[in-house]
Amino acid sequence: MKENKHHTAIPEQVITQISDALTTIQTLLEPYAIALTPQERHSLLKMGDKSLAFVEKCHEFIHENPLLAPSYLDLALFDVDFADAHGLWGIQNKVRQLQETLDDTVMIAGSEAFHAALAFYNNVQRAAKQDVPGAKAIYENLKSRFPGGRRKRGSDETDIETETE
Repeated sequence: MKENKHHTAIPEQVITQISDALTTIQTLLEPYAIALTPQERHSLLKMGDKSLAFVEKCHEFIHENPLLAPSYLDLALFDVDFADAHGLWGIQNKVRQLQETLDDTVMIAGSEAFHAALAFYNNVQRAAKQDVPGAKAIYENLKSRFPGGRRKRGSDETDIETETE
């Protein structure tokens, strides 16, 4: 059988604490957050690593040389935008790392749970074919829950019937 990489259960209280912490973060950010339409997102200039350094340098120079700033530029608003963009940049990177960790953990736990379920399903299917008492009802119930179309995939330990989504 394949090695199970996800073998330590995350306690329910830890899941609750994580959820509560995320709710707190969302609540803290909510008064300042702005929702954009897809069109607005598409039309905006995007600040990345290189442009962040450029904006930082412009912010520094504009404060050292305010006479060079265009008259229509509101320096106080530039300060607000720069501070928030700069401050949230690090948080966004942490969230991305967290998202990747969550994606990987959910993927491996889900894959391993699905693999175990398919092994059970395969065994129930064989038992139903051999008229083992109770197996046919379980097999019919599980068979009706398979998502998508059918395809066969072989593995080392069993012929697992899977269906694609």
